[in-house]
Amino acid sequence: MENNMFKPLAITALLFSGHFFSAQVMAAAEEQSPIVEPSPVQESHLPLQELRNFTEIFDRIRNSYVEPVDDKTLLQYAIDGMLSNLDPHSDYLLPEDFNELQEHTTGKFGGLGIEVGIEEGLIKVVTPIDDTPAEKAGIKAGDFIVSLDGEPVREMSLTNAIDKMRGEPGTDIELSVRRQGESELLEFILTRAEIKVASVRGEDLGDGIGYLRITQFQDKSGAELVKAIIKFQNEATEKKEPLNGLVLDLRNNPGGVLDAAVEVSDAFLDSGLIVYTEGRISDSDFRYSATETTVAKDIPLIVLINGGSASASEIVAGALQDHKRAVIVGTNSFGKGSVQSVLPIAGNKAIKLTTARYFTPKGRSIQAQGIQPDVYVEQSEVTAYEQSYYKESDLPGHLSNGDDEVEKEDDHQISDDLLSKDFQLYQAYTLLKGWNVFQHHRLPAAEVKQSASSPEQTSKP
Repeated sequence: MENNMFKPLAITALLFSGHFFSAQVMAAAEEQSPIVEPSPVQESHLPLQELRNFTEIFDRIRNSYVEPVDDKTLLQYAIDGMLSNLDPHSDYLLPEDFNELQEHTTGKFGGLGIEVGIEEGLIKVVTPIDDTPAEKAGIKAGDFIVSLDGEPVREMSLTNAIDKMRGEPGTDIELSVRRQGESELLEFILTRAEIKVASVRGEDLGDGIGYLRITQFQDKSGAELVKAIIKFQNEATEKKEPLNGLVLDLRNNPGGVLDAAVEVSDAFLDSGLIVYTEGRISDSDFRYSATETTVAKDIPLIVLINGGSASASEIVAGALQDHKRAVIVGTNSFGKGSVQSVLPIAGNKAIKLTTARYFTPKGRSIQAQGIQPDVYVEQSEVTAYEQSYYKESDLPGHLSNGDDEVEKEDDHQISDDLLSKDFQLYQAYTLLKGWNVFQHHRLPAAEVKQSASSPEQTSKP
């Protein structure tokens, strides 16, 4: 694996989810005081007139603002504004913010369990995290939080709103929510809890098809995914049945640690480029390639994405799509194709700075474009209609088929709760079943018999 990682800056570059404050990643600093080599930008002359303007405005605010503001606070505001006006993902991290970032990368924090951003002055829910107070209470992606404990969020910064939603487990908070299609505000009372986010969840869908959901890319997501795949393989071997396919669900996954995205991609690829980045300085350019070791090289694979799939999710989807290793199903992804690095500065502070753009193996930039699925499927409910047809077996006195076996009931009905409530997942499941049937029909009779008796044998997608 090639790896050229910002050595002069002595930091590890990581991808951030970006479109909300509480990004699920951190950068590991190798030194507390990194030495930055001079660049042509640094050696250029500063604009003196703009510096005079800044000094004058600073002095006017300090002396004439309706309430006194100390110099330290004003300078911090200036830094905040300088970074936030670059792009939506650059930010100034105070010590508590930096610590919060480190907590998130472990997948454990206190609060309600929602990823949020800001839009039109309101706090917008990007996605509720699975199995958390917010998800259990019915908070949905796209909801706008209007007030917290009766206090309007328009009067809060995103940072303050997040701080207010966090708190000791067991304490309550009231949310007023505006939801599209609802004429009245929705009121929720949520009890804070310790949020332990399992980044990978696996479930057997039946017919030899496994379901893998990654909610966010944490530092152990790659290892958790490999463990889940091996579990599916072992269960298939015990049943003496083949593992016919996997569905990798990256919907509403806002991103996370770059290394985890690479490891997840590497689980399905045994060679080739996974992702590369390009920035203004050479040390922001790096490349990641797949290793020969893989647990799921030949298992048919479908990846689910939607508008909430961002950053690291798009790296995985883009790499598997470019290598034709998976069929991408769903709707267009979010379109965040930039890299953020955390650069420590004095006093346990740091800046989160956009330093590069990332590209898929075929050189596609996803920035503001997103990943387009191979099969476009909007989300909907799976509805089974009552059938009024009569069959031969329903007629009184019908002849038997001459088989001594007990007549079997129809086993093709939608019975699983996960499939019955998720149209996109049901479509992915159906595609994998169809692929398996198609491959089975293509095999000569002798090979079909051998395939059925050899659970280790799988078909390439």
